[in-house]
Amino acid sequence: MKRTIAYWSSTALLAVGLLGSGTMKLTADPKLLEGITHLGYPPYLLTILGLWMVAGAVVLLAPGLPRLKEWAYAGVMFQMTGAFASHMFAGDAIGPSSPTLVLAALAVASYLLRPASRTLGAPWLGEGEGERGRRLPSGGAAQPA
Repeated sequence: MKRTIAYWSSTALLAVGLLGSGTMKLTADPKLLEGITHLGYPPYLLTILGLWMVAGAVVLLAPGLPRLKEWAYAGVMFQMTGAFASHMFAGDAIGPSSPTLVLAALAVASYLLRPASRTLGAPWLGEGEGERGRRLPSGGAAQPA
């Protein structure tokens, strides 16, 4: 029960952060526009990132869609770690850049705490299967095809 509460808490906070930040990017908030040009990126990147952030938040909250959830988690990590690195390379202080790390940490927590119903499982190995789906004998070694 505690794991479920921790999962939904981290996922809800992550989704709120993604929706809020994504909406600000889509509306070209002047502060974000100033920040992205300071980093050397073109203004239209806000629209692209905003769309992906909102889509990612929706996918993380929706039931099912395990493969899309994997992509959403990966996208959040790419975007947040990339944003933090961009700020560091631009010589910005860690403090104003820390929200990116908070969202990355929430994504890690949500990913690690998610219930089995919201995962892909192990797509490369099924129950009792070896490489390329060959059945394993009792000794554990895959038989040649």
